[in-house]
Amino acid sequence: MIDSLKQYDIFIEVDVDRSRISDAATIYPGCKIFGNQTLICEGAELGYEAPVTIKNCFVGPGVKLKGGYFENAVFLEGANAGSGAHVRSGTIFEEQASIAHTVGLKQTILFPFVTLGSLINFCDCFMAGGTDRKNHSEVGSSYIHFNYTPNQDKATASLIGDVPKGVMLDQNPIFLGGQGGLVGPCRIVYGTVIAAGSIYRKDQLKPDHLVFEGVNRGGSVPYSTGIYRNVKRPTINTIIYLANLVALMAWYTQVRRQFVDDPFPLALYEGLVQTLDVAINERVKRFVAFCEKLPSSTQLYKQQMGDRASAGLIEQKEQLFNKRHQVADLIQRHIETIKKQEPVAFCKIIKKKKEAQKSDYLSVIANLQPEERSVGTKWLQDIVEEVEKELLEVFSTIQ
Repeated sequence: MIDSLKQYDIFIEVDVDRSRISDAATIYPGCKIFGNQTLICEGAELGYEAPVTIKNCFVGPGVKLKGGYFENAVFLEGANAGSGAHVRSGTIFEEQASIAHTVGLKQTILFPFVTLGSLINFCDCFMAGGTDRKNHSEVGSSYIHFNYTPNQDKATASLIGDVPKGVMLDQNPIFLGGQGGLVGPCRIVYGTVIAAGSIYRKDQLKPDHLVFEGVNRGGSVPYSTGIYRNVKRPTINTIIYLANLVALMAWYTQVRRQFVDDPFPLALYEGLVQTLDVAINERVKRFVAFCEKLPSSTQLYKQQMGDRASAGLIEQKEQLFNKRHQVADLIQRHIETIKKQEPVAFCKIIKKKKEAQKSDYLSVIANLQPEERSVGTKWLQDIVEEVEKELLEVFSTIQ
């Protein structure tokens, strides 16, 4: 507990609101705490293995941050991070999500129970899947999500699972084998196993498959940075990713909001929604930056291809650039509508279950009947499809 420690061994910035740090949290010597938004709840433990530096994070009950640097991230009840962590803006650990030692995350959303091994770089990802601590999605050690292209953009977020099914905690887990990598932007569905050592560059849209990539092929071909020979796949995958985050906002504001209580205080909930807003804005910003490179890309493409240049590809690039700012307006409109929306039918199911069971979030979701889950999944899937439809109408040449 804070009061039982030698205060001079812990640095707490003057701007920190000490009332937001629970007396029932354990903070070991050598830790540093910054930021007036920082929240540390009852039973949280910081710095057991090595010093922790934390800035404007929302740390829920029973969370263990064992060592490393954490900034502008949210950790819900029972989340866990090993030594050497480097966790930055836009990252959300839902209940009991965990990482082992020396893991780097930024703009990463991990649903309950998702587990990452050691020596991993996994920025710009959403990952779900699994049902409990014994049956969960996992990323093997020494894995990397490649989120930065030779064209120097980050329109590369990968959707590993999805929101409409993932929130129900009833999907087959996803396994990304160690000593491998995923080249974003990818979509990977539930039940996928990517074999260890594979650098995977494709979407895997058939559930319950083992996939792998070999290493016995090599070669050398001409290449010019900045041309963008395909804008359809990164655009569509970005749209689908954004649509899922909009659906997640609906889930947080209509379902998660009902569980605000002692184990899930209002300040933690507000931090969760705020961080999801950051994640959505980041994806929009990265997509706009990608679109703004397309005029120069078109010129390079025409110079290299001459009469062989594809008129369709040129038209796609022009439309993406000309209409790029409509994305932010459309997404913001959906978010504002969601935050003002009256409770939907599924929320009434959740309310009834919560009152009858007097249980926490995970227990209520785990005890939903299949037909009740289908109602919730359809509600969220309708949101995803509506956002996708409207964005694809804006960028009609991409379809």
